[in-house]
Amino acid sequence: MAELLDRPGPHAVPIFEPDGTVDVPPAGGEVRVLEAVQGALATPPVVRVARGMSFFGEHAAGWLVMGAVGALVDRRRRRDWVTATAAVAIAHGASIGVKRVVRRPRPQDPRVQVHVGTPSRLSFPSAHATSTTAAAVLFGALLRKPLAAALVPTMALSRMVLGVHYPTDVLAGSALGAAVAFAARKVARKEER
Repeated sequence: MAELLDRPGPHAVPIFEPDGTVDVPPAGGEVRVLEAVQGALATPPVVRVARGMSFFGEHAAGWLVMGAVGALVDRRRRRDWVTATAAVAIAHGASIGVKRVVRRPRPQDPRVQVHVGTPSRLSFPSAHATSTTAAAVLFGALLRKPLAAALVPTMALSRMVLGVHYPTDVLAGSALGAAVAFAARKVARKEER
Protein backbone atom coordinates (compact mmCIF):
# COMPACT_ATOMS: atom_id res chain seq x y z
CA MET A 1 0.00 0.00 0.00
CA ALA A 2 2.78 2.42 0.93
CA GLU A 3 4.49 1.95 -2.42
CA LEU A 4 1.20 2.77 -4.20
CA LEU A 5 0.96 6.04 -2.28
CA ASP A 6 4.58 6.93 -2.93
CA ARG A 7 4.48 6.07 -6.63
CA PRO A 8 4.20 9.24 -8.71
CA GLY A 9 0.99 9.44 -10.72
CA PRO A 10 0.59 10.79 -14.23
CA HIS A 11 0.96 14.49 -14.69
CA ALA A 12 -2.27 16.34 -15.43
CA VAL A 13 -1.13 17.43 -18.87
CA PRO A 14 -3.97 17.62 -21.40
CA ILE A 15 -3.59 15.28 -24.38
CA PHE A 16 -5.31 16.36 -27.59
CA GLU A 17 -6.89 13.34 -29.26
CA PRO A 18 -7.30 12.98 -33.06
CA ASP A 19 -11.11 13.07 -32.70
CA GLY A 20 -10.93 16.62 -31.29
CA THR A 21 -11.47 15.66 -27.66
CA VAL A 22 -9.04 16.37 -24.86
CA ASP A 23 -7.87 13.75 -22.37
CA VAL A 24 -7.10 15.27 -18.96
CA PRO A 25 -5.64 12.64 -16.62
CA PRO A 26 -5.75 13.24 -12.86
CA ALA A 27 -2.75 14.83 -11.20
CA GLY A 28 -0.68 12.43 -9.12
CA GLY A 29 -2.03 13.64 -5.79
CA GLU A 30 -5.71 13.76 -6.70
CA VAL A 31 -6.43 10.15 -5.79
CA ARG A 32 -4.62 10.67 -2.49
CA VAL A 33 -6.81 13.72 -1.80
CA LEU A 34 -9.95 11.71 -2.59
CA GLU A 35 -8.75 8.90 -0.33
CA ALA A 36 -8.08 11.39 2.49
CA VAL A 37 -11.47 13.11 2.08
CA GLN A 38 -13.27 9.77 2.13
CA GLY A 39 -11.23 8.57 5.10
CA ALA A 40 -12.09 11.68 7.09
CA LEU A 41 -15.71 12.25 6.04
CA ALA A 42 -17.33 9.21 4.40
CA THR A 43 -19.28 7.94 7.40
CA PRO A 44 -22.69 6.39 6.65
CA PRO A 45 -24.65 9.51 7.74
CA VAL A 46 -22.43 11.81 5.63
CA VAL A 47 -22.71 9.51 2.63
CA ARG A 48 -26.52 9.55 2.97
CA VAL A 49 -26.54 13.36 3.01
CA ALA A 50 -24.13 13.47 0.06
CA ARG A 51 -26.41 11.11 -1.89
CA GLY A 52 -29.36 13.39 -1.15
CA MET A 53 -27.36 16.35 -2.42
CA SER A 54 -26.44 14.37 -5.51
CA PHE A 55 -30.11 13.64 -6.21
CA PHE A 56 -31.06 17.31 -5.60
CA GLY A 57 -28.36 18.58 -7.95
CA GLU A 58 -28.79 16.01 -10.73
CA HIS A 59 -29.23 17.91 -14.02
CA ALA A 60 -29.49 21.06 -11.83
CA ALA A 61 -33.11 20.04 -11.19
CA GLY A 62 -33.24 21.13 -7.55
CA TRP A 63 -31.81 24.55 -8.36
CA LEU A 64 -34.16 25.01 -11.31
CA VAL A 65 -37.15 24.18 -9.11
CA MET A 66 -35.93 26.64 -6.47
CA GLY A 67 -35.58 29.34 -9.12
CA ALA A 68 -39.11 28.64 -10.38
CA VAL A 69 -40.44 28.88 -6.82
CA GLY A 70 -38.60 32.17 -6.36
CA ALA A 71 -40.19 33.50 -9.56
CA LEU A 72 -43.66 32.46 -8.38
CA VAL A 73 -43.31 33.82 -4.86
CA ASP A 74 -41.36 37.04 -5.50
CA ARG A 75 -43.63 38.63 -8.09
CA ARG A 76 -41.89 42.00 -7.90
CA ARG A 77 -38.59 40.47 -9.02
CA ARG A 78 -39.99 37.67 -11.17
CA ARG A 79 -37.89 38.68 -14.17
CA ASP A 80 -34.73 38.60 -12.03
CA TRP A 81 -35.58 35.10 -10.81
CA VAL A 82 -36.30 33.87 -14.32
CA THR A 83 -33.02 35.34 -15.56
CA ALA A 84 -31.08 33.79 -12.68
CA THR A 85 -32.71 30.41 -13.22
CA ALA A 86 -31.96 30.54 -16.94
CA ALA A 87 -28.32 31.29 -16.10
CA VAL A 88 -28.20 28.23 -13.82
CA ALA A 89 -29.51 26.13 -16.73
CA ILE A 90 -26.90 27.67 -19.03
CA ALA A 91 -24.14 26.94 -16.49
CA HIS A 92 -25.26 23.32 -16.29
CA GLY A 93 -25.36 23.06 -20.08
CA ALA A 94 -21.90 24.59 -20.35
CA SER A 95 -20.50 22.01 -17.92
CA ILE A 96 -22.01 19.19 -19.97
CA GLY A 97 -20.50 20.68 -23.12
CA VAL A 98 -17.05 20.88 -21.54
CA LYS A 99 -17.38 17.29 -20.28
CA ARG A 100 -18.05 16.06 -23.79
CA VAL A 101 -14.98 17.82 -25.14
CA VAL A 102 -12.60 16.92 -22.29
CA ARG A 103 -13.91 13.34 -21.79
CA ARG A 104 -12.04 12.76 -18.53
CA PRO A 105 -13.25 9.51 -16.94
CA ARG A 106 -14.52 9.45 -13.37
CA PRO A 107 -12.21 8.12 -10.63
CA GLN A 108 -11.46 4.43 -11.15
CA ASP A 109 -8.89 3.70 -8.49
CA PRO A 110 -9.24 0.85 -5.98
CA ARG A 111 -8.45 3.31 -3.17
CA VAL A 112 -11.57 5.37 -4.02
CA GLN A 113 -14.99 4.05 -3.07
CA VAL A 114 -17.89 5.09 -5.31
CA HIS A 115 -21.05 5.60 -3.25
CA VAL A 116 -23.55 6.72 -5.91
CA GLY A 117 -24.47 6.02 -9.51
CA THR A 118 -23.96 8.67 -12.18
CA PRO A 119 -25.71 9.33 -15.51
CA SER A 120 -22.39 9.53 -17.34
CA ARG A 121 -18.84 8.30 -17.00
CA LEU A 122 -17.41 11.76 -17.61
CA SER A 123 -15.89 13.71 -14.77
CA PHE A 124 -14.48 17.12 -15.76
CA PRO A 125 -15.93 19.50 -14.71
CA SER A 126 -18.42 18.62 -12.00
CA ALA A 127 -21.85 19.69 -13.24
CA HIS A 128 -23.12 19.62 -9.64
CA ALA A 129 -20.41 22.09 -8.58
CA THR A 130 -21.10 24.24 -11.65
CA SER A 131 -24.87 24.57 -11.16
CA THR A 132 -24.56 24.90 -7.39
CA THR A 133 -22.07 27.74 -7.69
CA ALA A 134 -24.18 29.56 -10.28
CA ALA A 135 -27.32 29.12 -8.16
CA ALA A 136 -25.59 30.16 -4.95
CA VAL A 137 -24.17 33.33 -6.48
CA LEU A 138 -27.34 34.34 -8.34
CA PHE A 139 -30.00 33.25 -5.86
CA GLY A 140 -27.84 34.50 -2.99
CA ALA A 141 -27.80 37.98 -4.56
CA LEU A 142 -31.59 37.92 -4.94
CA LEU A 143 -32.08 36.76 -1.35
CA ARG A 144 -29.28 39.01 -0.05
CA LYS A 145 -27.71 35.99 1.66
CA PRO A 146 -24.13 34.68 1.33
CA LEU A 147 -25.24 31.31 -0.02
CA ALA A 148 -22.01 30.59 -1.88
CA ALA A 149 -19.96 30.32 1.31
CA ALA A 150 -22.21 27.56 2.65
CA LEU A 151 -23.36 25.75 -0.48
CA VAL A 152 -20.35 25.62 -2.79
CA PRO A 153 -17.82 23.92 -0.47
CA THR A 154 -20.51 21.55 0.79
CA MET A 155 -21.49 20.39 -2.70
CA ALA A 156 -17.85 20.17 -3.79
CA LEU A 157 -16.93 17.99 -0.81
CA SER A 158 -20.01 15.83 -1.31
CA ARG A 159 -18.87 14.94 -4.83
CA MET A 160 -15.50 13.79 -3.46
CA VAL A 161 -17.08 11.94 -0.51
CA LEU A 162 -19.15 10.02 -3.05
CA GLY A 163 -16.00 9.23 -5.05
CA VAL A 164 -17.34 10.51 -8.37
CA HIS A 165 -15.09 13.54 -8.94
CA TYR A 166 -11.48 14.53 -8.58
CA PRO A 167 -10.64 17.76 -6.71
CA THR A 168 -9.86 19.58 -9.97
CA ASP A 169 -13.28 18.56 -11.32
CA VAL A 170 -15.09 20.38 -8.53
CA LEU A 171 -12.73 23.36 -8.63
CA ALA A 172 -13.21 23.74 -12.39
CA GLY A 173 -16.97 23.29 -12.03
CA SER A 174 -17.14 25.99 -9.37
CA ALA A 175 -15.04 28.34 -11.49
CA LEU A 176 -17.28 27.74 -14.51
CA GLY A 177 -20.45 28.27 -12.45
CA ALA A 178 -19.07 31.50 -11.00
CA ALA A 179 -18.06 32.77 -14.45
CA VAL A 180 -21.54 32.13 -15.85
CA ALA A 181 -23.18 33.73 -12.80
CA PHE A 182 -21.05 36.87 -12.99
CA ALA A 183 -21.59 37.15 -16.75
CA ALA A 184 -25.35 36.81 -16.21
CA ARG A 185 -25.30 39.54 -13.55
CA LYS A 186 -23.32 41.82 -15.87
CA VAL A 187 -25.82 41.28 -18.72
CA ALA A 188 -28.74 41.88 -16.33
CA ARG A 189 -27.22 45.15 -15.14
CA LYS A 190 -26.76 46.35 -18.75
CA GLU A 191 -30.40 45.57 -19.50
CA GLU A 192 -31.53 47.59 -16.47
CA ARG A 193 -29.88 50.74 -17.81
